[in-house]
Amino acid sequence: MAVIEDVRALGGALERSYQVYVRGRLKFRVGQMVYVAFSLDESVMGFAFPKEERAALVGGDPRKFQMPSASDLRFNWVHADLASLDPAEARELVVDAWRMVVPNKVSRAYDLTHPNGPG
Repeated sequence: MAVIEDVRALGGALERSYQVYVRGRLKFRVGQMVYVAFSLDESVMGFAFPKEERAALVGGDPRKFQMPSASDLRFNWVHADLASLDPAEARELVVDAWRMVVPNKVSRAYDLTHPNGPG
């Protein structure tokens, strides 16, 4: 079972990433782009994810993953139930979402220094 503390340090440590609180919700940003956001009760993690792949992700495990609200369908976004994720899986989702908002050279540099992923 993952909790917000499993990914908080990672979100602050990724290059160009920083944490903000917006209306009481923790979000990770690169520039002004949000790539991870948590619900107020910290039970749901929204994260950047390719639109064309999200139906397969949600359909593959609807207990774990949900589509975003109708107003957010236009964005590259998916929700995950944190309690259904293990900590390593939650960290992988954060890194993959971060990759969507940083230049390729930044994510390649991360791969070189973390060959086994975020752990």
